[in-house]
Amino acid sequence: MTSPKRLARIAGVLYLLVGIFGGFAEGYVEPKMYVAGNAAATAGNVLANAGLVRLGVVADLLDATFFVFLALTLYTLLKPVHKGVARAMLVLVILATGITCFSALFEFEGLRVATGAVDLAAFGGSAMVLLLLDAQHYGLLIAQIFFGLWLAPLGYLAYRSTWFPKALGVVLVAACASYLVDMLAAFLLPDFGKAIHGFASILPAIAEPSMVLYLLIVGVKTKKPAAERALAAA
Repeated sequence: MTSPKRLARIAGVLYLLVGIFGGFAEGYVEPKMYVAGNAAATAGNVLANAGLVRLGVVADLLDATFFVFLALTLYTLLKPVHKGVARAMLVLVILATGITCFSALFEFEGLRVATGAVDLAAFGGSAMVLLLLDAQHYGLLIAQIFFGLWLAPLGYLAYRSTWFPKALGVVLVAACASYLVDMLAAFLLPDFGKAIHGFASILPAIAEPSMVLYLLIVGVKTKKPAAERALAAA
């Protein structure tokens, strides 16, 4: 049996890898390629950075893979706290990663159109590249529903357990709400969504790195055996 502290450290490493690959693919490559409403600029960016787009697609797939293994590790760690909530967390992660992988397909097809591997010149090559990357962009926004929602059961389990600071559980749940507000604003009120996106990113930028660091550095808080506590007191 793997100890809770060891499981937590494994989860911390996997969470760090999710952050690295996801941050590269969705925080660097996608914004660098996609220019909303501008077909020529988007197609030009993709054509000029074909290698980077390929790296971004692979990073998205690795991000999704590590995210599934992270969820499985956290499920194993936290199911003694509440098995039903831990199972819900796992299902939400699987939904998020499925949508992310499907969205990466649109990015890769956009690259193939831009480089001529798929000839759609008769339909307006640049317009098709924009359409495909537009689909990827909004696909990632849809995935954000589940990227946000999985933090609610994670925060609840962290709060209910004695292994994590309760404040960490609270901020994870608050980050879930922030993700959802950001996603809803992007679809319902696009101009307002752009205005608040930076503010909506603050809580997730605090909550998730804090969880990563806690898992890596502390693991989980474990109680000392009674004999060890008595010896320390003596």
